[in-house]
Amino acid sequence: MINYQDYSLFYRFINAFSPVGFKGIDYNDPILQDLELMMIHNNQFFFIADLIQVKILFTSRRSEEMIGVIPEEVTPYHFFEATHPDDIQRHSLGRSKLFGLAQGLFIAEKGEALISTNLRIRNPLGEYPNLLFQCYLYYTGIPVKTVFLIQIHTDISWCRKIKHGYHYSVGNDMNLFRYPDEELLIKGNVFSDREFEIIRLVKSGLTSEQIAEKLFLSVHTVNTHRNNILEKTGKSTLSDVIFELIERGFL
Repeated sequence: MINYQDYSLFYRFINAFSPVGFKGIDYNDPILQDLELMMIHNNQFFFIADLIQVKILFTSRRSEEMIGVIPEEVTPYHFFEATHPDDIQRHSLGRSKLFGLAQGLFIAEKGEALISTNLRIRNPLGEYPNLLFQCYLYYTGIPVKTVFLIQIHTDISWCRKIKHGYHYSVGNDMNLFRYPDEELLIKGNVFSDREFEIIRLVKSGLTSEQIAEKLFLSVHTVNTHRNNILEKTGKSTLSDVIFELIERGFL
């Protein structure tokens, strides 16, 4: 019986097909069939890419159901074109970070890395569900020297805690390469809707008094939110919070 939350199945897939450059993959292969069942159960799909050649090599079947593109035609363009306008900047910064990590692995000729974040991606119904992008990349010298990427997309619309508090993680802690639960998703900068709204208004140059008037709140309530934001982030000023959010692509 398949454990639908066990990502070791992805490692089995990598071990089986990485040595041949993910070419000639048969959809009837038992490992892939198990993965496809996992994708259906978890509301996911994935693709494999060569980050040095900047080429998607293989995409699982559910891409058509989730983003409206058949597996054989999926390209990076489709993800950018379908990204919610408010998430385009984060998407661009995340992509730059991904290729930066790949370049580092390629130069070192060793290693692996993990980057994950959530983006709103348009589905065939014209809706923008929240998808978690989990990107596992690793250097290999077989069959050629390159950096392969396995990118998993999971519908996490059920997680209300990150409606505006975007998840973001970068590093090589492979314990984070797992089926997303709430503990994993709330890593990074997580704020309530109201806190995030206040951060945006502070960024636009409004004072606490102006924010209070705009949101029909008391100045005391606005300042309480501001203090809670600083407590959550460990920062001394909201300017520091805003700078970090901009730098990481959250604003």
